[in-house]
Amino acid sequence: MRELFEDVAGKSLLDPEEAVRRTTRTALPKRFYTEAGITEAADGFAITLDGRGVKTPSRNALTAPTRELAEAIAAEWQAQQELIDPTTMPLTRLANSVIDGVVGRVDAVRDDVAKYFGSDLLFYRASHPEELIALEAQHWDPVLFWAADEFGAHFILAEGVVHVSQPEPAIAAARGAMPQDPWSVGAFHVVTTITGSALLALALVRGLRDPDQVWTAAHVDEDWNIARWGLDEEVAARRAAREIEFKAAAQVLAALTRRGS
Repeated sequence: MRELFEDVAGKSLLDPEEAVRRTTRTALPKRFYTEAGITEAADGFAITLDGRGVKTPSRNALTAPTRELAEAIAAEWQAQQELIDPTTMPLTRLANSVIDGVVGRVDAVRDDVAKYFGSDLLFYRASHPEELIALEAQHWDPVLFWAADEFGAHFILAEGVVHVSQPEPAIAAARGAMPQDPWSVGAFHVVTTITGSALLALALVRGLRDPDQVWTAAHVDEDWNIARWGLDEEVAARRAAREIEFKAAAQVLAALTRRGS
């Protein structure tokens, strides 16, 4: 079962599409336990199966920093039927990725995410039609204005996809507002890579936007095209897989925010 939950060897957090590909290549194991639960541990709460601790792919203890998150992860294990299907366990996969790939290398992961401040989705605007221009402004401008007012991060906008260099002070200011604990950084990474926007991830973690608003803002262009040309099954499946991962990351960020409030 270990390879079913393997992350991408510490290079990045688990890609939902890669998770599907891995699962289809590997036979799903039968459920071998009766009860999933949690127990207090030195670094939070450990997930147990019939009283025995669960291990990550790298053989670390599967733990969560809060009881709420640990119970949610245990619920994924408890919900498994005859076979254990990792595609239905996004919180477990995210926990594996954080424990094996973020703990001990938080600065490197934060650096990876911070690159998005140099090429964020919100910077690149459509030149036409007017309806799309207005939709992008409606969903994206408030986040950019907030970043400028809240952190002094003043970014440059451009039409089309030609890269525009962003001011280093703006990138540094936005980077300084990012979370620093491993679980928040891991969840922030997921939101950023799925949406293509570290600024939307920042708006989510700081409470400026809720998960539904962030998801909608990240898909303005895609939704506009879908409304006109439709959505094929393959694209719909990929989008659904990304949304599952996005919601799990948003759940983690919300739980950690509640713990700190």
